[in-house]
Amino acid sequence: MSHALKFIPARQAVLAARRLKKSGRRIVFTNGTFDILHRGHVEYLQKARKFGDALFVGLNTDRSVRSYKTPDRPINSQKDRGIVLAALACVGYVILFDTPTPLPLIRLLRPEVLVKGADWKKNEIAGARDVESWGGKVRLVRLTKGRSTTHVIEKIRGGREKK
Repeated sequence: MSHALKFIPARQAVLAARRLKKSGRRIVFTNGTFDILHRGHVEYLQKARKFGDALFVGLNTDRSVRSYKTPDRPINSQKDRGIVLAALACVGYVILFDTPTPLPLIRLLRPEVLVKGADWKKNEIAGARDVESWGGKVRLVRLTKGRSTTHVIEKIRGGREKK
């Protein structure tokens, strides 16, 4: 499937999720900024995908990223970030969201599994209660140590890479 067919609006994602569920497939959802895609991102997404049959990735819009990170972020535009994510084999679909959290998107897609990094507490994860209320599971994935976009930016600015 080409990246153009995987980077889709929410209404198309809902139809895709319904179609997959009807055929007995298990939907997994995660979300994030995914700016300057790196090894930690890829390993996280590969682990998330293993919890089901199709991984739906909610991607923060540029505007939403700036609302909770620094004004100079994201480094890459939402379009570029979405195309790069959609090119990964483990990613089924990429959907932009412009809300403070992905909760509205989670409620639309109704995934069977919600995945976040193990640096999150379950009670802080947007959509956790909702997913569990319809019988789904919340899974926490251990992150790759020393791998983050912040570390990549620090290295570019002259810092040392963390091993």
